[in-house]
Amino acid sequence: MNVAGLSLQSLEIGAEEGLARVMGIIPDQILTRSLLMEAKSEDGMVVSDTDRDILKIGVVERHRGTGNVGLGLVSGFGLQEGALATSVAHDSHNIIVVGVSTGDMFAAADAVRSMGGGLVAVKEGRIWAALPLPIAGLISDRPMTEVVEAIDRVKEAARRLGSALEDPFMTLSFLALPVVPELKLTDRGLVDVAAFRPVPLFEMKRS
Repeated sequence: MNVAGLSLQSLEIGAEEGLARVMGIIPDQILTRSLLMEAKSEDGMVVSDTDRDILKIGVVERHRGTGNVGLGLVSGFGLQEGALATSVAHDSHNIIVVGVSTGDMFAAADAVRSMGGGLVAVKEGRIWAALPLPIAGLISDRPMTEVVEAIDRVKEAARRLGSALEDPFMTLSFLALPVVPELKLTDRGLVDVAAFRPVPLFEMKRS
């Protein structure tokens, strides 16, 4: 778990002109839709919009201490408060975090870092539920019964934070897989999988 330079500022998205590319979750699938939507902003920064179910999402590089953080937006998670993060994020298994506020996103990502990997649900900067995965950030060293109980707790915490997804952490883990259409997020930014190329968060307005 080699994370460098993670801060609140590294999870901030500056607002730009044009529509934003948004990953649209398809329930019970690892595919996403590539949506163009208006991003909500405050004081020049993009913020999560719970009324329209558009949340900030980030991928934090955690293997070589590069400091890379890819940022984007996702629709379909349903969170009304708090944040979720996990180091199980196919295939590179960086830290992926989604949340309503930048503060909770930072707290969740930093909790995963400090645990040496795992799954976590955070509200108001405090851990609600967690499953540590200290072996490569992917595997537990605890008995299976404890792991199952912890998985149930983090999934229940996600539901209490507003997500109606059957398995929000499983959904989250595949949003960083840039070989499955249509739009995915890596530590270097968004990838248009159909075109197999990186794309900016904002599509410039055409005159």
